[in-house]
Amino acid sequence: MGIFRQFLSQPSRVGAVAASSSVLANAMLDSLDWDRISVLVEYGPGTGAITRQIFNRIQHDEDSQKAFFAVEVNDTFAENLAESFPEMDLAHDSVANIEKLLHARGHDEMHAVVSGLPWTAFSDELQDELLLPMIEHLSDDGEFVTFAYVHGLPLKSAKRFRKKLNDRFSSVKISRTIWRNIPPAIFYTCRK
Repeated sequence: MGIFRQFLSQPSRVGAVAASSSVLANAMLDSLDWDRISVLVEYGPGTGAITRQIFNRIQHDEDSQKAFFAVEVNDTFAENLAESFPEMDLAHDSVANIEKLLHARGHDEMHAVVSGLPWTAFSDELQDELLLPMIEHLSDDGEFVTFAYVHGLPLKSAKRFRKKLNDRFSSVKISRTIWRNIPPAIFYTCRK
C-alpha cells in the first residue's frame, strides 16, 4: 500500500500524500553537523525517502563509525522498509519508547534525530508524548531536524508545535521554502 493510500486510511497518523523529495531530504541532512554525530535516529521513515539519503551519506564516509537506526510504528511502512533496506536496524515501535530502543542498542543518548513525523497532525498531548522523551535523550548540543508543509503552517497545531520547539531548544532555524517537494515544505533545524 502506497503512501497516499496510507494517508487516506490514517490521515491523523500519516501526514504526507507523497514521499519526500530527495531535494528536501538532502537539504535537511545538509543542515546537520555530521562531524558531531555518533548516534543518528530517524523518526517515522515512512517510505524511506530520507532513509535512502542517510544511507548514501553513511556508506560514502569510509571512516564513519556512526550508529543509525530508524523507528517506524506503521505496520505497512515497517514491512516495506524491511524489504527495501534489509541492512537497516529498524525498530517497529513508537518513538515514545526511545529510551528503551536506545538502551537495547547500547546507547544512552542520540546526537541527531531526523524526523518525518506529521507533527502538526498530532494533538497537543501526542506532540508532548513523542517530543519530550526525544529531547531528554538528545545529547548536549544534539540536533533535531523535521519538516512541515507550507500550507499547514498557519494551523493552530503547527503554531503550537513551533512554540514547543522554541521553548525547548536553544536554537531553532527555519529553512527557506523547498518548492521541489510535493507539497512545498520548510524544515526546522533545532539545537539543544
